[in-house]
Amino acid sequence: MSVIALSKKTAILDYIEVLKPRESGLHILMGVIAALVAARGNLPLSPFILSVIAISFGIPGANGLTNYLDRDIDTKMRRTCLRALPSRRIYPPEKSLPLVITLLVIGLSLTWFINPLCFISGLVGIVVAALWRKTSAEVFLGVIAGCAPVLIGWFAIRPVLDMQILAICAMVAVWTPLHVWSVMVAYRDDFLNAGLHYFPIAWSITRSVKLLFALSVLLYVISMGIYVVVDFHWLYLIVANVLGILMITACGRLLISRGALSAWRVYKLTAFPYLGVIFITMLFDSWLL
Repeated sequence: MSVIALSKKTAILDYIEVLKPRESGLHILMGVIAALVAARGNLPLSPFILSVIAISFGIPGANGLTNYLDRDIDTKMRRTCLRALPSRRIYPPEKSLPLVITLLVIGLSLTWFINPLCFISGLVGIVVAALWRKTSAEVFLGVIAGCAPVLIGWFAIRPVLDMQILAICAMVAVWTPLHVWSVMVAYRDDFLNAGLHYFPIAWSITRSVKLLFALSVLLYVISMGIYVVVDFHWLYLIVANVLGILMITACGRLLISRGALSAWRVYKLTAFPYLGVIFITMLFDSWLL
């Protein structure tokens, strides 16, 4: 491979990195599965395909936008300073905006052709994802942004805000701070050294880990509520119980140790092992049983 070809490949990978492919992949999966769960074996292809494409464009675009907005703070943090924008592998950072904006416009435009509820969900998700970055409001707004792909997928198939989708969104709403705040505990000194002193970083470790443990218990309770409200079967019940117990155990260990390594393990568990697996289980339960 020539030096020029290698350089181009590296540049493409840098732009892909800005879109946070792992995080985007999880949220795309959630949105697609929400649509399939809403269908319950009776899937209208046209709105489903449009929703999948819209989510697949919009989520990476939104993540790319947050990466761009966070670039100055990311430069100050050991955990994030090597990302493509703060490390200046893409410089000036505005070079990433045409890709990000294109993805957002395509994704949001497609939701308009599905139905107004999908469009509103996408628009609100994009707006709140961009507001008050690296402040105490970020996580609470992130709850709304995190629910956006789920709502788009659900509304594309079943344009009704019922107890089923509200229960699923409630799980995402509790999962989001558990996921984000656990990494803040793991890298607390890194956040503080970057000049970030907002909730819950400003809290003591003791109070923070108590909050995470309480969230893990609440997450388990809501996951059991979903079993009843959405009328899932034994497969979901078993997997949700196992995952819920694992999460409470991990947060219980953090409650005892109060160490960065335990917090990091909670963070890693919350990502795909918990949320990814429980959504995949929803899919299998609703389509195969």
